[in-house]
Amino acid sequence: MSRIIGMALLVLLPACQSPPPDFSAVFDGSGGTWVDLTHSFSESTIYWPTDTLGFQFKEEAFGETEGGWFYASYSFGSAEHGGTHLDAPIHFAEGRRTTDEIPLSGLIGPAAVIDVSSRATPDYLVSVDDLTAWEGTYGALPDGGMVLIRTGWSDRWTDRTAYLGTDLTGTQAVPELHFPGLAPEAAQWLTENRRIAAIGIDTPSIDYGQSADFRSHVILYSENIAGFENVTNLDRLPPTGSFVVALPMKIEGGSGGPLRIVAFVPAGS
Repeated sequence: MSRIIGMALLVLLPACQSPPPDFSAVFDGSGGTWVDLTHSFSESTIYWPTDTLGFQFKEEAFGETEGGWFYASYSFGSAEHGGTHLDAPIHFAEGRRTTDEIPLSGLIGPAAVIDVSSRATPDYLVSVDDLTAWEGTYGALPDGGMVLIRTGWSDRWTDRTAYLGTDLTGTQAVPELHFPGLAPEAAQWLTENRRIAAIGIDTPSIDYGQSADFRSHVILYSENIAGFENVTNLDRLPPTGSFVVALPMKIEGGSGGPLRIVAFVPAGS
């Protein structure tokens, strides 16, 4: 009898289980919209002023081959920290994760978009008050989430001087940089009170242009929180409800790298 009951359970068990979730709506366009948060890489891509080589793109082959088929191939060169890119925690925190060590859970998650564009100035510091005001409206920042700060600076991307605050290059440019960033006090508040996985911003740096010690970088990255810089299209995301996928070039031992970052906005968000 026990053998018969056991066989019956094996037959019935699959029928009793819930069907696996269907994620097709995420990818076929019926469940929402994908938004690209990445600036394209080209010779005009903005890099930190001391990275004077910029993005290098060389044609190696283009055209019809002797065999009769078309063939195109290029080579490229780039510093890790230019254009839309990842800051791995080791960039400012010794012994923390390198680019290839960041788990997918540190690059994929729910997004919280904090919009300060209506009040951002070239030296604006996103404050604890900005964070708590957002939470007062939308609730606590999600555990394992991605905090994305919209200052409106990505609108200046095609004007290097307006974006960086200076047209100088090299070390002499650094003291002349002017763009918004995250206040160290806000970075400290995030590490002490919330459990975010990453933080992104639509400016060249998590710290504002006039920072001399990159304190917000140090505070966040010491806790293995990754950074996304030079992000764009944050105006196309709702304050809450979207999801981010941020996949950098997986450079072994790297401190960062070129990043393709996208967001999924569910229908109705």
